[in-house]
Order: sequence, then structure tokens, then C-alpha cells
Amino acid sequence: MEIKSEDVLAFIRAALKEDIGDGDHTSLSTVPAVAQGKAKLLVKDNGILAGVELAKAIFKEVDPNLKMEVFLHDGDDIKYGDIAFYVSGKDQSILTAERLVLNCMQRMSGIATTTKSIVKKLEGTKCQVLDTRKTTPNFRLPERWAVKIGGGVNHRAGLYDMILIKDNHVDYAGGVTQAMLSAQKYLKETGRKLPIEVEVRDFKELNEVLKIGGVVRIMLDNFDYEKTREAIKIIDGRFPVESSGGITPETIRGHAECGIDYASMGYLTHSIKSLDLSLKAVK
Repeated sequence: MEIKSEDVLAFIRAALKEDIGDGDHTSLSTVPAVAQGKAKLLVKDNGILAGVELAKAIFKEVDPNLKMEVFLHDGDDIKYGDIAFYVSGKDQSILTAERLVLNCMQRMSGIATTTKSIVKKLEGTKCQVLDTRKTTPNFRLPERWAVKIGGGVNHRAGLYDMILIKDNHVDYAGGVTQAMLSAQKYLKETGRKLPIEVEVRDFKELNEVLKIGGVVRIMLDNFDYEKTREAIKIIDGRFPVESSGGITPETIRGHAECGIDYASMGYLTHSIKSLDLSLKAVK
């Protein structure tokens, strides 16, 4: 995933607009405008830290005069009691940025921690873990960023950057062959150069894909270990293979040992526990 500064800025501005509205009236009404202070990002959990770089961008957007002193970086191991960074400057600005920084970092750190634990389960295999589009609307950028920090690999960003033919597309199109030929025709007619991946549910669909070709990856949908091993033999290295559908932390190692290249897990973003972090004033 390429983190584009313009995308990060657009996310931050939308999030601040949602939170601040026409003003942080609590801070404006209780804290003197000239007051200067300092706060620390206190870790109250164990795991992998994520979102420090995003926090920098948030503080800068809220107030360019805020300064950070960073001790722990994205991807670092963290434990209860650690201080990730200090931020100093105008008190009102720190308070205005506080919740957005924490919301992002807590969830991102939870995702990075979960992803790292999955990556460790895959050690010794060639399999890499992919995220999915099962993300929080308008929060996909930080979630995918966190997967990358945790050592995972990002799948397509959305519906616009890859043609991923799944079961419903196949059924609506009238079959795998029809769907693939239509997709290839669409790309030719529109002049787009998008990668094509196809999901298969059985060996019949798999053989149709192999006959037509022209894909960057084949996705095995809900194949058990035995069927996955058989599919790997049939594909015989002609295309990278991704397993998907109901893969859990308990089963991913078994799928990897079948010889797949990728395993995609919605679990990375929809079933994680956020890490407990707190931004506390330094008196």
C-alpha cells in the first residue's frame, strides 16, 4: 500500500470536521487561549504500536506549532507503562486533536498486533496474509496502513483498482467463462489495465479459469485442506493462489502448509480488539 499524503490529509480533514464542527467549545470555554502545555501518549496494553506517523499528521493539521518528541515508532513492540511520545504546544490544540489521535492509534495498534500474530503463525511458509474490503467505512486507509505495519499485505484498495470476479459476479454473469470473457472484453474496450483475479468454488470452475487464463491470481473459496492441496497440484505453479473464506488464526497455518501464496482474512480488520492508549496531560 502506498500511503499518499493527499489521501491522509483528506482523511484527517474529514475526521476533524466530523468531530469539531463549528468549534471545540469545551476547550475554548475552559482553557485559556494562551496556555501552553505538554501531554504524553501512555501505553496501557501490550502489542504492536501503529499510528504514530498518522498522529504526527493530525497534530500538524490541527496546529502546525505543536511539537512531538517520539520514543516509539510504528511497528515497535509496546508494553503497559511505555510512553510512545510527548506532544507540546497550545493546550487547546492538544485537546482538540486528542480524541482523533487516540481513536486512530488504538484501532490501528489493535490491527497491527493481530496482523503480527498471524504473520508469526506463517513463519517457515511462503504464504502471506492479505486484508480484505471488510473494513470500516471511511476508515479504510488507517486500517490498511495498520495491516502493513503489522507485516501483512494489502489486497486491492477498493472496487476501482482490480477486477475481482467473485461468486455473485459469476452467478449473475452466467458462469466463470462468461464472466472472465466479459471482463477481458471490458478492459480492451475501455483501455484500462487492471489485474484480474477470479474466485472459484469447485474444480469445474478452477479448470475453466485455467483454460482461459489471463489472471494474476486464483482465489480458492472455502476449500478445505484436502481440496486446497489438490487445487495446488492442478494449478501447478501457473498462477499464484489465494485461499479465502472463513480462515481463522487457528486454521491459517494449515492452509499455508498446503502451498498457497496468500490467505485473505477479514478477521484482520473486523474482529480485532483495540489497544488501550491514553493521552495524559503532563503537569
